[in-house]
Amino acid sequence: MAEGKKKGLALHWQILIGIGLGVIAGIVLCKITPYDNWYKYIKWAGDIFLRGLRMIVIPLVFSSIVLGVAGMGNSAALGRIAGKTILYYIVTTALAATIGLTLVNIVKPGVGANLNLAEEVTAVGSGQVSFIDQIVSIVPSNIFESMAKGDLLPIIFFAILFGLFMNKVDEKYSGFLNNFFTSVYEVIMKITMFIIRLAPYGVFAIVTNVVGKQADDPRALLSMAGSLGVFVLVVWGGLLIQGGVILPLLVRLVGRQNPWRHISKMSTALLTAFSTCSSGAALPINIRDSQEKCGVSNKIASFVLPLGSTINMNGTALYECVTAIFIAQAYGIDLSLAQQIMIVFTALLAAIGAAGIPMAGMVMLAIVLSAVGLPLEGIGLVLAVEQLCDMPRTCINTYGDSCGAVIIAHSEGEELTI
Repeated sequence: MAEGKKKGLALHWQILIGIGLGVIAGIVLCKITPYDNWYKYIKWAGDIFLRGLRMIVIPLVFSSIVLGVAGMGNSAALGRIAGKTILYYIVTTALAATIGLTLVNIVKPGVGANLNLAEEVTAVGSGQVSFIDQIVSIVPSNIFESMAKGDLLPIIFFAILFGLFMNKVDEKYSGFLNNFFTSVYEVIMKITMFIIRLAPYGVFAIVTNVVGKQADDPRALLSMAGSLGVFVLVVWGGLLIQGGVILPLLVRLVGRQNPWRHISKMSTALLTAFSTCSSGAALPINIRDSQEKCGVSNKIASFVLPLGSTINMNGTALYECVTAIFIAQAYGIDLSLAQQIMIVFTALLAAIGAAGIPMAGMVMLAIVLSAVGLPLEGIGLVLAVEQLCDMPRTCINTYGDSCGAVIIAHSEGEELTI
């Protein structure tokens, strides 16, 4: 018997419809009445959506990082494998973020786009704080003050320390804390999914507002569309470099395996990730094919790949760096070198909490933008092309995980069948 569940329209299609209707509404409303007469009746929906994203950022980041770090365990063998895995994930994610940062600074897709948004910027720092001071400020003097102010890097630092030392206390305490933070994380994820389901309405309001501001200036609208097209090309170009050059080189040089044969054997998992935009959906196939087709042991595959689907987000980190700089360029903001390094650092750490679900990158993007004080309204600029960027970046996320399993297995002396 059929379960009788309604199969609704996929979320990304709902968002695309919201964007399309927002464009139409912004143009039509401005033809009927001036922008100042109607924007406040629509803008509130976008504001609620953005405030919802802000609301979940700190509890989501804190609980996910604590659980991810605490999940490393204490045994010597697990510690050795975990150390190699974390090192691989940090290096590849940092490389991906740096590639994205380099490309977006060279191409500058947001520069020259007349989006009339500069007047909304109120939170971006002046850039006068030295890099050393920014590094020092990562260590919080008062973690509750940091939470109240939304200073994410000190919160992330404290969460990492908390997760590490959870495993050092008596088992009855660590077990309680583990259950507590797991419960918090599960509840926050439910809230996150609820907020994400409101995205079509929030996006409609944001796009209507953005388009309405420029409905009387067709050249500004064309400039926005052209800039988004170049933005997508920059993202895809960075992902091609990461997935077609960096990761295969690591498989060849560090893992001592044929990277193209490895891609062929993992093609089912990669296509699943590409089509579903979910590294979590591709995870069972990734584990199966890594063991059956590549010869990775169950011990390695069952640890490296699930961990990777949670914290190894090569494609997402690259996308977040490109998007943050693109939004800054669109707002007419020159970010200092220290602020750009902070974007890479935050994208790297935020990847720890990027759950393997569709649209999780949007939540993590809010974290990266908040770290350097860029307004979250900028997310509305890129949601029109979110799906075009989500598919390839999720594929690269999954590919990076499978490469990690091969490299770690080789380092542990396993005989692979690639």
